[in-house]
Amino acid sequence: MYPVYGSLRNLLHDSPRVSAILVTAGMLVILVWPAVLLGGLLVENGEMVVNHLRDGTLTVPPPPQGLETWPLIGKPLANIWNLASVNIEGALVQLEPQIRMLASWLLAMVTGTGLAILQFFVAVLIAGVLLAYSKSGHQLAHSIGRRLAGDRGAELATLAEATVRSVARGVLGVALIQSLFAGLGFFIAGIPAAGFWAFLCLILGIVQIGVGPVMIPVVIYVFSTQDTLTSVLFLIWSIFVSLLDNILKPIFLGRGLDVPMVVIFMGAIGGLLLSGIIGLFIGAVVLTLGYKLFLAWLEVDQPTHEDQAPKS
Repeated sequence: MYPVYGSLRNLLHDSPRVSAILVTAGMLVILVWPAVLLGGLLVENGEMVVNHLRDGTLTVPPPPQGLETWPLIGKPLANIWNLASVNIEGALVQLEPQIRMLASWLLAMVTGTGLAILQFFVAVLIAGVLLAYSKSGHQLAHSIGRRLAGDRGAELATLAEATVRSVARGVLGVALIQSLFAGLGFFIAGIPAAGFWAFLCLILGIVQIGVGPVMIPVVIYVFSTQDTLTSVLFLIWSIFVSLLDNILKPIFLGRGLDVPMVVIFMGAIGGLLLSGIIGLFIGAVVLTLGYKLFLAWLEVDQPTHEDQAPKS
């Protein structure tokens, strides 16, 4: 956010408050508003499925040929798929325990996602306020750093800033790019509720699970409903999207930092597990600064044996 804010402030002849308001509004439109729209789309699609079930108009296409030959899961999956294609109510009754577990998991996920969106909304507002006072805040952070760590304080403060930007690019940015590419493929292939699946890809990308759990079932669905050429092209696109984070993450995560990428990544994942999305940044900053302080401690001159010998 800060580079955009700096450019906008220069364009508006050094007007920090107006620039901060515009950047904050832009971030809310780009990041939060799509999440709200996707949430509404999720509710709408859920109502559509419920209505189809109630009216008895929900249909499931037959399974693709060769599904039974898949190891381990092929035969049971083909059996339940065949049952669902001819008797959806019987399949639902047979899968009732699994459906209840899935519904509980989805409810927990939706609740957690809603809280995460609310946290992100508040975080964007706080970031906008901090942007308006970024110049004095920058000076304060460096002053506190020098007071706590002496000459290395300014270096550590700069490192913390760069780490936050690195995590934003390497984790959130890559997840956003992956979800956009995945959503584009879903839309072109005519996947129902493409926006919801793209949003789910975004969530799974942020929590570092990856888009595979979404892409694999969608590929199976495309092979069962589309022609061969479309299915093969979508499969190639899905493989590209699934591997995209392996290409982009080493480029963005740790770029411009004198810290190994694995240190930043481990800190981000640990913070995510402990404190959610905000923990992505806190964990990465804490572990990165701890790593640099540990190296500084190792570089401290140790007393030699001659210095330790008693003077006669």
